[in-house]
Amino acid sequence: MENPNIVLLGNPNVGKTSLFNRLTKLNQKVGNYPGITVEKREGSLKANNKTYHIVDLPGTYTLFPNSLDEEIVFKILSQKENKLSPNLTIVVAEPSTIKRGIILYQQARELGLPAIFVLNMIDEVESKGIHLDFPKLEAYLKTKVFQTNARTGKGLEKLISSFDERPSLYTSNFEIPEKYKEALEEAKKLFPLATEYLTWQYLAQENVSYLAPEKQVALAAIRSKYQLDPHEMQKTESLLRHDRISMDLENILNKSENKTLDTTSKIDRILLHPILGYIIFFGLLFLIFQAIFSWSGPLMDWIDGSFGELTGYLSTVLPEGPLSSLFIEGIIAGIGGIVIFIPQIVILFLFLSLMEESGYMSRVVFLMDRWLRPFGLNGKSVIPLMSGAACAIPAVMSARNIENPKERLLTMLVTPFMTCSARLPIYIVIIGLIIPEDKFLGFNLQGITLFMMYILGIVGALGSAWILNRVIKSIRSSYLIFELPTYKMPDWKNVMTNVWDKASGFLWEAGKIILMISIVLWVFGNFGPNRKFYDAEEIVQQANPNLSAEELEKEVGSYRLEHSFLGYIGMGLEPIVRPLGYDWKMGIGLISSFAAREVFVGTMAVVYSMGPDVDIEDEGQKSSLLTRMKSEINANTGKPAYNFASGISLLLFYAFAMQCMATIGVVRKETGSWKWTLIQTVFMTGLAYVAALIAYQILK
Repeated sequence: MENPNIVLLGNPNVGKTSLFNRLTKLNQKVGNYPGITVEKREGSLKANNKTYHIVDLPGTYTLFPNSLDEEIVFKILSQKENKLSPNLTIVVAEPSTIKRGIILYQQARELGLPAIFVLNMIDEVESKGIHLDFPKLEAYLKTKVFQTNARTGKGLEKLISSFDERPSLYTSNFEIPEKYKEALEEAKKLFPLATEYLTWQYLAQENVSYLAPEKQVALAAIRSKYQLDPHEMQKTESLLRHDRISMDLENILNKSENKTLDTTSKIDRILLHPILGYIIFFGLLFLIFQAIFSWSGPLMDWIDGSFGELTGYLSTVLPEGPLSSLFIEGIIAGIGGIVIFIPQIVILFLFLSLMEESGYMSRVVFLMDRWLRPFGLNGKSVIPLMSGAACAIPAVMSARNIENPKERLLTMLVTPFMTCSARLPIYIVIIGLIIPEDKFLGFNLQGITLFMMYILGIVGALGSAWILNRVIKSIRSSYLIFELPTYKMPDWKNVMTNVWDKASGFLWEAGKIILMISIVLWVFGNFGPNRKFYDAEEIVQQANPNLSAEELEKEVGSYRLEHSFLGYIGMGLEPIVRPLGYDWKMGIGLISSFAAREVFVGTMAVVYSMGPDVDIEDEGQKSSLLTRMKSEINANTGKPAYNFASGISLLLFYAFAMQCMATIGVVRKETGSWKWTLIQTVFMTGLAYVAALIAYQILK
């Protein structure tokens, strides 16, 4: 058989992904299952004179789907027509939760699948006080039990050599309760080629997405006729299997005092303490937040400087013309705008992976779930929300950890409200224009205003989540069922693989969208509809014959921008932004900042004849920019363009409006839907407009 499918099935935290990484090495790819955001990990392994296609299924506790992840698992295992339908299922378990692994193994075999059993983390058997009689276990499971340690590679050669073997005939130990047998016999007539257990699964689930509508109707009629409750049927199976396995393993599995679990309990007394636990968690988040800023800063500056040097060099060696300009200012600058986010993504996912691998992430979920639940969010939502204060791009990507589809979607939709670092240049300039450098109760008034902008972002995120929670309907109930695993040292191979997957995924997938929009913005800013754009130098020189060469260059740049397509778009938007207190120049700033929020400052510098390169950290440049902006008069009102009313309006607009095109690209990639991406953009921009409108109309 060419490229047989081998799927890895197991509970969360059993080392399944470590085993997958060992088997596939670097011959793997990560994507999403078609139409949904559940992550799909596939790889290949060359052995035994053939190539095996390896699929790492999402971790699951049962084959009864209670989440989107578990629905994918059931569909692949039960639907023979599925292209990922396994030729061999490897059920992975770990010593302390082996009973749950056996349940999955039994369910897989009873579906009619060839399956083998792998006991991973075999090195922890002794430390966890577990005694196993492996020959008896193999006889009970009717298959060979492979003992592996995915961290070191122990046992993998024996496992790989068995990929072409098939286990002996399996006889089910699960007996359907008498009260369900009549209904099951009727259901079996609908699926004459299916195993009895697969028919039981169809009957015990409210909906199996891939079944034909007429089959769904017929099953619903049988449930109604015999008054069957699917949840009760699933619960009955779980209890029967657990009781039977506990009894069967009495002479196979024994446990003594567990020192590892005792150590975990001692650590949890601190990390899950009702007061100290939150202090430690927020302290850790603060350190992560600081690391993202301090560690990524030099790297981002280096990337920014490197691309600046590259564009400068290319400007000197390439001939002048639109193609060179497009390549340098559009494509190269666009690539730079993509690559510059990589340090933040790498640092954030490095910490998240360490938290996940060590077992601490489950504790975070436990701590935060009850506080975020009233807003329709999940305990895992706290990581994207907090990391959104650095950058919304890796924050939205980290929402993948949330299993429930509604809660994952809600988190992605509201995370961009958090004040990201790209908004800081705008806030610094606008606050410097409209807020005096006075003190209130001993604190700097401008600093208080900046702090309030961060608080406003949190309020916007939670408030929007509260509203959207009542609008978006959940397609399945949310049950926070999770395991508190024992603490362990992170598997650095898993950590590095995960970081690589996330960084490369952003670079290649979202990057394509960002680059495309960058080129579009360059075209709009570098071409005009009439001769005013192309004859800008002649027109400016005639109007101002005494300008120096440097002043002439700046005025020409400002004039060209005003009469470019981008400029005309800004003036076309003026009737829309005028009620907010803005003029066409500020409208250009709004449009250009779509590329990146901090572009607003540079755009304003161009418009006000300051030149595009302005370092607002330099006091002299800052003063001259602020002085020019303070002196700017709004032609519509005859008042200063940046007065208190228009300034507050502008701050509110940027606080609530959808962020940059990079964020839109990532949201599109993560949701797999333009529908939700557009809803998010329209909702946030609409909220921003209304808030800015009300503020200006009240304060003007």
